[in-house]
Amino acid sequence: MLFWSAAFLIIAVIAGIFGFGGIAEGATSIAKVLFFLFLVLFVLSALTGLLRRRRDT
Repeated sequence: MLFWSAAFLIIAVIAGIFGFGGIAEGATSIAKVLFFLFLVLFVLSALTGLLRRRRDT
């Protein structure tokens, strides 16, 4: 998922350089959503791992 977020960010930067405003806005929005989704999943995974580790000891 982080790969897709980075890919859409690169598409947005390239589209912004060439002046495609609508495409750049769309790609930026998708990149933001995917990044925050990745961030939430990462935090949940880290908390789950910590809780399992604490329970096993």
